[in-house]
Amino acid sequence: MKTIIVGGGIMGLSTAWGLARDGHEVELFEQGPLPNPLASSVDQHRLIRHPYGDHAGYARMIDEAFVAWDLLWGDLGQRLYASTGTLALTGNGANWAERSAAVLARIGKPMTEIAVDDLPRRFPLLDTTGVEHAYWMETGGVLFAQDIVGALVRHLRTRPNVRLHTDTPVRDVDLEHGSVTTAAGGKHTADVVVVAAGAWLPRLLPALSGRVVPSRQVVIYFDLPAEQRAAWATGPMIIDKTGDVGLYLVPPAEGRGMKIGDHEFSRRGDPDAAREASEEEMRPLLDRCRSLLKGFEHWRIEQLKVCFYSVTDDERFVVEKHGARGWVMSPCSGHGFKFGAVMGLELARTIADGRDAAAHAKWAAGLVGDGPT
Repeated sequence: MKTIIVGGGIMGLSTAWGLARDGHEVELFEQGPLPNPLASSVDQHRLIRHPYGDHAGYARMIDEAFVAWDLLWGDLGQRLYASTGTLALTGNGANWAERSAAVLARIGKPMTEIAVDDLPRRFPLLDTTGVEHAYWMETGGVLFAQDIVGALVRHLRTRPNVRLHTDTPVRDVDLEHGSVTTAAGGKHTADVVVVAAGAWLPRLLPALSGRVVPSRQVVIYFDLPAEQRAAWATGPMIIDKTGDVGLYLVPPAEGRGMKIGDHEFSRRGDPDAAREASEEEMRPLLDRCRSLLKGFEHWRIEQLKVCFYSVTDDERFVVEKHGARGWVMSPCSGHGFKFGAVMGLELARTIADGRDAAAHAKWAAGLVGDGPT
């Protein structure tokens, strides 16, 4: 069986990995280099965590994700992950951490509530003003995203049943007959075509433009003051929902950068446009940093990085069969990378084994086990 994959981010590459390791032929087309610095997947790191608000289906799926990552580490011969634990904070009327804790308790993955008065002792670099609830979980950590993507590319290039086409934009896909046409006019056919084009997906498949929307996002990398570097290097990931602007903090594990961003979607922007950002557009996030992080006045902005998500209204993933020979793969909305290995592996199995497409779509959307238990 031969599969064509359009898109060389974590989803396309992971699907290629899943198919190739079972002996299937794969041809992957990427519009830029591999790794492509414009892809959503190519950044220093991404988080993986069990707390997921009300989304029990995705909370359950995290265990499957860890199993798939371990399988990938074995194939790559290296483990590109650092465990940090997960600290979730809420206040000011928000209750995301409480809802996460309630869901995780139901599925046997309890979080530990930390008394707010005890936070300064355990996490002395945080200003806990306004924090009403705090929860801790030992699981969770940092996936070294761009290193993972690079290692996957190198691994796939060693496989005789895989062809990677770089700098080869695809201008048209035919999911009914199983073909793609490149910008240069070349036509390629396969038994199955998977479109995993990220923020460019609506351009290739305009029928999905109302469901999957490109969203320009900005994250901030910081240079830390010398006296804080050692403490933050072993610090936790933080999900903060205590201010008007929630934030996530990615600690500088194993020499990577300190990154802070938010989960507020712009739902606008052109992924091919110039990627410039200003401190002014990040003002609300910087204000929240000042109130949460002690000594923040000594932090220095190292980089403002623009990336693009693909976003759905309900933040659930779109992994669906389209046409007789096509699949659309958009695990998106800013929380897809953590599931990259398992999404690719499971789609490969569904394609190869002829498993039920509707059941697969439901699972990928986090709807399996999403109700009360």
